[in-house]
Amino acid sequence: MAKLTALTLLGLGLALFDGQKSSFQTRFNVHREVTPVELPNCNLVKGIDNGSEDLEILPNGLAFISAGLKYPGIMSFDPDKPGKILLMDLNEKDPVVLELSITGSTFDLSSFNPHGISTFTDEDNIVYLMVVNHPDSKSTVELFKFQEKEKSLLHLKTIRHKLLPSVNDIVAVGPEHFYATNDHYFIDPYLKSWEMHLGLAWSFVTYYSPNDVRVVAEGFDFANGINISPDGKYVYIAELLAHKIHVYEKHANWTLTPLKSLDFNTLVDNISVDPVTGDLWVGCHPNGMRIFYYDPKNPPASEVLRIQDILSKEPKVTVAYAENGTVLQGSTVAAVYKGKMLVGTVFHKALYCELSQAN
Repeated sequence: MAKLTALTLLGLGLALFDGQKSSFQTRFNVHREVTPVELPNCNLVKGIDNGSEDLEILPNGLAFISAGLKYPGIMSFDPDKPGKILLMDLNEKDPVVLELSITGSTFDLSSFNPHGISTFTDEDNIVYLMVVNHPDSKSTVELFKFQEKEKSLLHLKTIRHKLLPSVNDIVAVGPEHFYATNDHYFIDPYLKSWEMHLGLAWSFVTYYSPNDVRVVAEGFDFANGINISPDGKYVYIAELLAHKIHVYEKHANWTLTPLKSLDFNTLVDNISVDPVTGDLWVGCHPNGMRIFYYDPKNPPASEVLRIQDILSKEPKVTVAYAENGTVLQGSTVAAVYKGKMLVGTVFHKALYCELSQAN
């Protein structure tokens, strides 16, 4: 009887291991290879060699880029330098990047580790930049005022809260109001391992304002990018390891109601929204294994999706760009401006392309 029990437990253990292995391979798209989709004129952005994890383009063509993010256990080409915020003017014929100086006596530049970013422009055309920061592997949101004439950022405030334990990305809905996705990557190595390898769906979305902080959506398998529709009525959330983008209806009291979900054959990262058309542009990881287990001989590929008419019964999904990693490794974000596209990465370079007529 004891022998039979032992064999049964062994069988259950092996079955559980096989199930976890299968789930891991599926969630990380371990065997996915990309079919290249080229654009007519693409150039690497000079001055970006250590990541461009998130970016946002203002309606006037100024682009903010977060550079130098360091994930625990993930490749960094310059691990000893702090992160920075870069600026590009996409109205220029050959735009270059400029590092924005940061002023403010309470801000520690030496530990700056910028992640997701978002902007808000008020009625007086003052631009506020919100930056997810991970100083010493902790999690804060830094609030800056953009000073265009000085080409600098004035640090206004550091935001911390127990419901912002490990922020991945944010979307600003006011000068100090935002929605934020929370994973467990920067909390605890054991929690991170459980969430990533077992798919326990512990990620959630927080609404933050100075007087009201609450969880408004939960149960995500590694919540990642988040953005909002141009009319402010819908919030889009990327669920990285489930390969989904969720559409939520936003209400006047800031609560969110699930409306629909879209499935993809890729790991969806940051979401940008075209303010003119409402199209979603998504930086993706075709094979997530190559991001988290870096091999220079087999680098992570890049992929950009365009989603049109996402609220319709049959949204149109197009692969706008795809490449096997020989040019651009590990795309995280893409945004467009006047027929051009800017693509960022976790730890690699950035790419600036002309869109084809088909796009």
